Amino acid sequence: MSYSQLPENMRNDFTKQYWAMLDSRKFVLGAKRVFDVVVSALILLILSPFFLLLALAVKLDSPGPVFYRQTRVGRYNRDFKIYKFRTMVQDADRIGPPLTTGADPRITRVGSLIRKLRLDEFSQLLNVLNGSMSLVGPRPEVRRYVDVYAPEYLATLLIRPGVTAPSSIAFKDEDKLLAAGDDPEKIYVEKILPPKMALNLEYIKHISVLHDIKIMLETVRAVI
Repeated sequence: MSYSQLPENMRNDFTKQYWAMLDSRKFVLGAKRVFDVVVSALILLILSPFFLLLALAVKLDSPGPVFYRQTRVGRYNRDFKIYKFRTMVQDADRIGPPLTTGADPRITRVGSLIRKLRLDEFSQLLNVLNGSMSLVGPRPEVRRYVDVYAPEYLATLLIRPGVTAPSSIAFKDEDKLLAAGDDPEKIYVEKILPPKMALNLEYIKHISVLHDIKIMLETVRAVI
């Protein structure tokens, strides 16, 4: 894809600068994709017995599917379905807001533990294999938040979204921050999203396989 083929709303001075930066690092992006496929396939293969037990626990804990599929915005501003082990009651997005606070009554018993250990994110390795996500990259947002992006934030849509990111580590207790006010969505858009985007843009400047490995190790440490 050329810069001129990007969605019109993505073409601005900020994205043009990051596009040029990424275009000069095609080998790095290619190596990153190979790393994504190899590592995600190995993890899925090695941990498949555990994932089967996790799927069984989700199914037995509450009615509904094992996976929760939600539309998120990915590379080049395209919608895709993200996979997560379900941690909330069925149709939770229809009976409550898109953001989840720590004491959200929609969270199931097993879901509470899964969220605490970030186990729901492992199913996104399927997204990594199908090319809609990367192991590391800006976390994908729902459309309603992408629609309020400042022009510079759109540069984060030039690469695949990630299972983890520096912003995920920095805001690992995001649900507690959201629960601290009366309007979680306002807190997210005005207080949390801007520093998240700053971290995402900084990540793009230093994108590499070695940097991804470092972030993945930091993610494990943060969860533990």
